[in-house]
Order: sequence, then C-alpha cells, then structure tokens
Amino acid sequence: MAGWAGQAEAASQCGKASWYSMGTKTASGERMNASALAAAHRSLPFGTRVRVENLSNGRSVVVRINDRGPYSGGRVIDLTRGAAERLGMIKSGVASVKVTVVGGGGKLKSNCS
Repeated sequence: MAGWAGQAEAASQCGKASWYSMGTKTASGERMNASALAAAHRSLPFGTRVRVENLSNGRSVVVRINDRGPYSGGRVIDLTRGAAERLGMIKSGVASVKVTVVGGGGKLKSNCS
C-alpha cells in the first residue's frame, strides 16, 4: 500500500517549458536571479522542488518554485536561464519536458503517457 501511495505522489506533468530572465522580483517576493536554479509554475506552492527533464536530450535539473507563470499558452513551466542552460535549451528557447515533484509538498495532476 505504501508503494502505491508513493507512486501517486510522484505524478508528473508533461508539456512545454520556456526560460526567462526578465524582472526584478518574483511573485514570492524574492529578487530575480537568472543564474539560480528556479522556476515559475501556475499552481505549485512556493518552495516546492521539482525535477525537470528535457525529453529531447534526457538532461534534467532540480529547481525550486519561486514565481508564477508561465503566461504563454501551452507551457507548463518557466525556467531561469541557469536552469535552461543545464537542460540545453537556451538556443531553442522552448523544450518538451517532464516535471516531477521531488520535495516541498506540492502535487501535480499526471498528464504524461
């Protein structure tokens, strides 16, 4: 039973990610740091840690949610430039990703096949 509950908590969200480096403050009140490993998500609580995997190259990074967004249609997460560099998506600007909560209590509805 415990294994099943753990699987439910590890639900993943798949979709498009983009990156940003504009602004002086995040929605959580923190100073924007483009080189930090952080991200914006529409609903996850601030402080939630998620693993973001670039589905085209297999690279992944763990980021902390400290902002709200993305506000562009069809995107599930906005990453700082530092996180986007780790994922190898600076040139393309957008990547297909899988987002999985790894800490902080936030939960996602799974939409990955």
